[in-house]
Amino acid sequence: MYVIFGASGKVGRSTAAALGNGGRKVRAVVRSAAQGEALARLGCEVAIADLGDEGCVRRALEGAQAVQMLCPVPYGAADPVTQMRHTIATAARALGDHPHLHVLALSDYGAELAAGTGITMLYHEMEAKFREVAPRLTLLRSAEHMQNWARVLPDAMSSGRLPTLHDPIDRRFPTVSAGDVGIVAAQLLLDGPVTDRVRIVSVEAARRYSADDAARALGEVCRRDIGAYALPRGEWSATLLQAGINPDMADLIIETNDAQNGGRIDAQPGTERRFGQTGLRDVLAELVASAVAR
Repeated sequence: MYVIFGASGKVGRSTAAALGNGGRKVRAVVRSAAQGEALARLGCEVAIADLGDEGCVRRALEGAQAVQMLCPVPYGAADPVTQMRHTIATAARALGDHPHLHVLALSDYGAELAAGTGITMLYHEMEAKFREVAPRLTLLRSAEHMQNWARVLPDAMSSGRLPTLHDPIDRRFPTVSAGDVGIVAAQLLLDGPVTDRVRIVSVEAARRYSADDAARALGEVCRRDIGAYALPRGEWSATLLQAGINPDMADLIIETNDAQNGGRIDAQPGTERRFGQTGLRDVLAELVASAVAR
């Protein structure tokens, strides 16, 4: 049995589908029955669990041979750092009682760095905790998801300007489709664990893209001129707060983007590399279609 936490998300759903299509038994762990309906139609066993509830996590792991674990960033939390640390600690305690499990943990580019990376620093802490309790551990670090452009698509489609915190806008940075991360995760789960060390795999798209590239691709999809512009650094905090993000989360986002713009967040040299096949234009086309259909 392969247990997939966060199975209703883009990565988890892709992993569950890839494993199910290969004839593997999959337990899809979601937060509500409604989230599980589509996964049940894929043939998954559905379990309802809250990642912050240790008892739920333990029950979801019963009978598993492998698990895909995530500790999602709690963007809406009043204290996101404390809440994510609680999720990490809860997951680690549950995993520690199942040392036979092959644990695939979803992590981030830059997670090898201990400080100065904002959100990514929390994934560094997650990796350290999981190393302590999971002797059969695979870390799948992904580049920034292409689907993150969805947050600014409405503004870009209406104004013709694609706002970004990436600066400069012509620098290509690593990114990947969330669906491709799930496909790679399924492959690694089927591989099984490496017994003599922690396996670290970095995944990104087959090519890198700049904000300019994203604006051009979006313009092609929308059939209008769209240009990228870097939001001035001095306006970041006010813009994030205006978007409803609380101050603590805004500070983490700012620190993450400063680290990325400074070239600190990338694939760690010496790690295994995997490359997704989905291009940015295809992801943007899907996002636009979804936005128009709403």
